[in-house]
Amino acid sequence: MFHVGLDIHTKHIAICALDEKGQVVHRSQVRTIQDLVRVLTGLPDRCEVCYEASCGYGHFHDLLRPLATRVLVAHPGQLRLIFRSKHKNDRNDAERLAKLLYLGEAPAVHVPSLEVRTWRELINCRSQVIAKRTRAKNTVRALLRSAGVTPPKNPGLWSKKGLAWLRQLELPTASQQLRRDLLEEIEGLIRPVRRVEQQLNRQAGQTGAVARLRSIPGVGIRTAEAMAAFIDDPQRFGDAKAVGCYFGLVPCQDQSGDKNRLGHITREGAPVVRQLVAEAAWQAQRRSPTVRAYFERVQRDDPQRKKIALVATAHYLVRVMWAMLKRGTDWQEGPALATASGAAAGGDPAPEVD
Repeated sequence: MFHVGLDIHTKHIAICALDEKGQVVHRSQVRTIQDLVRVLTGLPDRCEVCYEASCGYGHFHDLLRPLATRVLVAHPGQLRLIFRSKHKNDRNDAERLAKLLYLGEAPAVHVPSLEVRTWRELINCRSQVIAKRTRAKNTVRALLRSAGVTPPKNPGLWSKKGLAWLRQLELPTASQQLRRDLLEEIEGLIRPVRRVEQQLNRQAGQTGAVARLRSIPGVGIRTAEAMAAFIDDPQRFGDAKAVGCYFGLVPCQDQSGDKNRLGHITREGAPVVRQLVAEAAWQAQRRSPTVRAYFERVQRDDPQRKKIALVATAHYLVRVMWAMLKRGTDWQEGPALATASGAAAGGDPAPEVD
């Protein structure tokens, strides 16, 4: 059995193979994935492969899976042996990955199926297009303020009638009239968002997990589909603490001796999920007595703790949604739900949802 470490880049791939005794038996650098396939198929025995997760890691996983007995994708944020090295280069990185694989110490990440990866890409695509559209809208609003124009409340500024009003609006300077051309960008971004959402709606309609998560008051289709797509297989998480860490909703910790410092949340994982869950938490605490009781207990009647309570409630909802997917149950209101889960955002037991 050979243990192969790969350092994959756009223009080349560094390869290092170790034998059963952990000795280097092959080193090379190839330019294409086809050359990599020839090297792996030319090894005299079976092999297992390890490489760092990066853009396109799922594509390489699908290509290498038929060639190796095991393909392990390593978490780049946990490879301290590589990132803290004083002699970091592609050759050494490939060898260190091979050694971690040989020792069984490579920190692996979950590789979802092609369908789930495509689903995640659509969710991220929608978030990126909406962010562009929001920036364009904010620029137009700033333009109106600089021109001393107050937009009408009815019709809405971004409705068809509102956009027609903006086109016919007389602006005092030529530069302001040119800046108004951002309307074309806004209209051009509305159509892609609709197409992406149509595809997402079809996917959500075929996924029972989305309907189950939408039973939570305040959780809409966009939040439910994001949670279902990024959790993927709820059995891969050992407990609720792992789910909170995966989405970056637990505080940073620096503990030494009797001193334990907790900072801001780690913000690891997908930012789009944190944003959607935070919005859902704000809506859920308005619509659900259970969630509102949790929110108010964390806030402690202190207006300065509103943001802390919101993040803690988002963490609570993430754990609840994971438990619902794992157990196959729907949301049920009840005072026991709020008391069973704890009052902090720092990794409590999974709340009861059945």
